[in-house]
Parts: sequence; structure tokens; C-alpha cells
Amino acid sequence: AVIMFGGWGPTGDPENLIRALVAKGTKDITAIASDPGNDRDGIVYGIMPLIREKRVKKFIGSYHAWNQEFIKQFKAGELEFEVYSQGIFIEKIRHGGAGLFGFYTDVGAETLLAEKKEKKVIDGKLCVFEPPLKADFAFIKAFVADKWGNLQYRYTGQNFNPTMATAAKVVIAEVENIVGVGSLNPNEIHTPGIYVDRIVKGGYYAPRF
Repeated sequence: AVIMFGGWGPTGDPENLIRALVAKGTKDITAIASDPGNDRDGIVYGIMPLIREKRVKKFIGSYHAWNQEFIKQFKAGELEFEVYSQGIFIEKIRHGGAGLFGFYTDVGAETLLAEKKEKKVIDGKLCVFEPPLKADFAFIKAFVADKWGNLQYRYTGQNFNPTMATAAKVVIAEVENIVGVGSLNPNEIHTPGIYVDRIVKGGYYAPRF
């Protein structure tokens, strides 16, 4: 399955859903996430539990250099890696959620990453075509949800979560709190419930830095 995972570093990641995937034995995952997480000073965050158990066959994302286990598996040919700058990464997801068909950009156009991409000169600049990113599932994390699935995020926990919620066939939101319908101010809802298919109240949350 192709799964998007919200979060950025140790913030806003659906850690209970990730642990459930590990426990279920799910493998051969194509993971779309900002980064592959890490295990720092005994604190595991992001999709690191899936990386560590070698459940990810392909990773599509951005920053990765701090995860030595990820680099080891990549160099050994045990997983594929498709890398983008964070700006291009989120724009590809936004296009997937908006039903658009991709865009041209000059970012990376004259690098090795563009070798197999469609190219075009626009306004005198060499550009490459970037298709949208979409997924079978999006596992996202919010601070609070009402029973209709309307979501609010907290601080930097918002990050990639609301955009990913628009770009998957099935969206599962892990939340810290569930409140009654009408409890949330409509002007303070970040993700409308129309995008959310399932709500899961998270349990234990690991300490953060």
C-alpha cells in the first residue's frame, strides 16, 4: 500500500497508528513522509519503527541524513528512495489533493535527480515536470477532533498533516482528544471532517525533546 504519514521530525506524527502497523505485520509499504524519523537517545519517532523492522520498500520524502539505519538500508539496496526538497514535496501532495495533474519547476532541473524526468524550457529556464503525489491511505495526527471528523492541530503539529488529509483515498486521523459536535469553533477548524474517514484516539505518547 501507498501510505502518507503526517509529521515533521518528532512533531505531529501518528505514532500509535505507526505502532499498530508494526504489530499487524504490514510490509512492502511505499511511505510518503517528510522524513524517515529516527531513534535518538532511546526516543523513537516518525516512521522509524517501520524502517527498523524493514517494512518500507520505498520512501518518498525529503530530509533523511540523520537516520543512519535508513541510509544503511538504502545503500544495501533494501529500500528505494525518491527525494524532493520540502517545498516541491508538499506542492506535489497539494496537487494530488486538489485533483491537479502536476507542475513544472526549475528546482533540481540540472541535477542527477532530473535525468528521467520530462523537461521543458519556460521563460528561458530549464524546468522539469513533477506529477502529483497521492496515496491509498493517509495516517495523520491532530490534537482534537469532533465526532464528525473536524480536526484542529496544535502548533507545529500541523505541518504536513492537513495537506496529506486531502490526497488519499482513506484518511485515518489519530487524535489526542475527541469532543462533541458543535464544540469546535468553525473558524478554528483546520481540516474539515469531509476529508476524514476514521478517527482513532491515541494512547501513550513518547516524551519529546
